[in-house]
Amino acid sequence: MTDRKYPIGPFALQEDYTKEEIGNFLEIIKTSAAKYRELVQNLEEESLSKTYREGSWNVRQLAHHVADIALLHYFRMKKAVTEPDYNDVTLINMDAWAVTSDSLEMPVADSLNILEGTNQRYFYFASGLDEEDFAKTYFHPVRKIWLNQKHALAMSVWHLQHHLAHIKLALERESAA
Repeated sequence: MTDRKYPIGPFALQEDYTKEEIGNFLEIIKTSAAKYRELVQNLEEESLSKTYREGSWNVRQLAHHVADIALLHYFRMKKAVTEPDYNDVTLINMDAWAVTSDSLEMPVADSLNILEGTNQRYFYFASGLDEEDFAKTYFHPVRKIWLNQKHALAMSVWHLQHHLAHIKLALERESAA
């Protein structure tokens, strides 16, 4: 992991995903909260304050951010599947959210619980989608692309793995210091 900003590489969208790939995505969504919990639940304040690169969010902010975005990804998919007029994806200002008092000061345990619960719901919901549901799209104004729900799953998985790698880098950086 030499690229500290994109340790697993930038998000690369494929045109389509196989049933096996979707199954792998679902498994990652189902199991990722345990990986986050294993890494951060018992960290001391000093470790939670570590960053993976100069100017980046710290481990605490990353743990809260991942829970926030997991909830957002689940929300987007559920809206896309259940509301025919959901064409423009719901966005948030991630940088602003990362500096709110809960992101800066709150213990990570609650966000780990949110991530765990949200990802279980997300896994269950997405596991029940059929091809018609997966084909439902919305426009992402930041990325300037239309995404279907297979793409949405791929993006969710990338996001989970991307920030897990960031936390690992921050903790490695800590032990090397």
